[in-house]
Amino acid sequence: MDWTLEVMVLPVSNLDRSIAFYRDQVGFILDHRTVSGDMDFAQLTPSGSGCSIVIGNPAQQQMEPGSMHGMQLVVSDARAAREVLLGRGVEAGEITVFDKRDGGTFFGFSDPDGNSWMVQEMKVRAEHPLIPRKEVTREQ
Repeated sequence: MDWTLEVMVLPVSNLDRSIAFYRDQVGFILDHRTVSGDMDFAQLTPSGSGCSIVIGNPAQQQMEPGSMHGMQLVVSDARAAREVLLGRGVEAGEITVFDKRDGGTFFGFSDPDGNSWMVQEMKVRAEHPLIPRKEVTREQ
């Protein structure tokens, strides 16, 4: 039996600001925004990922905004990814090489609430992504 991690709840204080940050600055795909009664939340997915984040209610009710730390994204080229984020106005930390072998290069960034992310370079992902690439068009 497979157990797949597909959604992480990320607590934020301002849903519109967070959607703009993750969609427009970080580049996640906005899968949907749902408003129903008192509920207002959005699901966003990094390109090439099998795991999404959910922001807004009910996350705001159960966790303190900015309380998530150490979440990790993986890219095939850390320098290029950092330049993309910087170009979109994201304050990204300096690149640190802990180990010259593949997987030992990192940098970090935080969202407007202080939830923090590490970005790990795995050059192998360029030729061997975890999820096979296919052309998918989603309306945003």
